[in-house]
Amino acid sequence: MSWDYPEPYILPLCAEAADIDEFAHVNNAVYVQWMEECAWQHSMALGLGFTEYQALDRGMAVLRHEIDYLASAHEGETLQMATWIAHSDQRLKMDRYFQLCRVADGVTVLRAKTTFVCIELSTGRPKRMPPAFVQGYGAVMLPE
Repeated sequence: MSWDYPEPYILPLCAEAADIDEFAHVNNAVYVQWMEECAWQHSMALGLGFTEYQALDRGMAVLRHEIDYLASAHEGETLQMATWIAHSDQRLKMDRYFQLCRVADGVTVLRAKTTFVCIELSTGRPKRMPPAFVQGYGAVMLPE
């Protein structure tokens, strides 16, 4: 696969019948679900799953999605969703990039950027990232 950046975290996917809309391709809301699943799987691989979030009373909540839908995916196609931690102010915000590619021909189906904000889980209010987030996410952040 020709990834936009080196060393992505990759989530393998397959477009199933339930993912397909009236236009006979994967519905755009499904792509957002796949992005969320990929982000969570990556976070858990970094040792920052929901159990750790609860123990720290912190979480990374979506502030903004920017998505470019570049091609369609269809039922039965095998895909790979890649993600990278792109930037973090190491206080409140963090950006994560995504790239979805079709395995059969390597076509990029989607590129996206999600901006997350650190919140205190008990209040839902923005709160400074704990050291575990700065270290865990920072260890795999793309160089600037």
